[in-house]
Amino acid sequence: MLAFIPSPSSGNLGPFHAYGLMIALGVVVAVVVGERRWKRRGGDPKDIGDIALWVVVAGVIGARVYHLFTGYDWHAGGITGTVEIWKGGLSIWGAVIGGTLALVIFTRVKHRDTLGILDAVAPAVLLAQAIGRFGNYFNQELFGGPTKLPWGLEISPDKRPAGYAKYATYHPTFLYESLWCVLCFGIIVFVERRFRVRKGQSVALYVALYCAGRFVFENIRIDKATAIFGVRFNALVAAILCVAGAVWFVYLAKRGTPYPEVAEAAPAESAPSVGAAG
Repeated sequence: MLAFIPSPSSGNLGPFHAYGLMIALGVVVAVVVGERRWKRRGGDPKDIGDIALWVVVAGVIGARVYHLFTGYDWHAGGITGTVEIWKGGLSIWGAVIGGTLALVIFTRVKHRDTLGILDAVAPAVLLAQAIGRFGNYFNQELFGGPTKLPWGLEISPDKRPAGYAKYATYHPTFLYESLWCVLCFGIIVFVERRFRVRKGQSVALYVALYCAGRFVFENIRIDKATAIFGVRFNALVAAILCVAGAVWFVYLAKRGTPYPEVAEAAPAESAPSVGAAG
């Protein structure tokens, strides 16, 4: 069967390793979009650039540490493999935890608006995730179960998990998640323009929406992962965060701090608060 999505001939794009290149490109896009969003809120776009380096470093460290404890094959990779991040193994959960901690600490030290900046960068991070997921494509990793759908992803024989050697095409979960991230970005931007959101609601919506999709994608994937009572640990984390994000979003609709009038786009000035009665 000819796969609709062929497997890449290698994990490189010219002289660059594709996985790292996709992450770097995602970071650049997130910074540019984050700066523009923060500027529209009345903030100094330089704040985003100043924060970016610390967030990226902390995010990469957090992403790798999380993976080492939840999905890394210590028997196959050993100690040496723990630092080989170009081969994959950067968990989005660890990246978010590490990056968020760095952002909170930085904004507190510099006396910046923490929730405001989180709102500015959260949708931008979705675009970074959408781009970064293509690194999984080039590494032929984190795909779903076998499928004969026309968009099935061809996986090289040496990349197929044990017990799946006879199957040639698999669910391209990297593509599912990438498209979902772009859709979530669009939803958040639409909500912001249609309603008068309060501080923190954009990032809360990011958490709820992204995690809803991630729960589904986690249960499609067939890579080895830590499980609790037969449930993939990352799927459980996604479910908990999805509910927490939704509750936080509703809470902020009633108790959150409104953005200043001058920072709102003209069409939103008469719009109701998201989740508010009436």
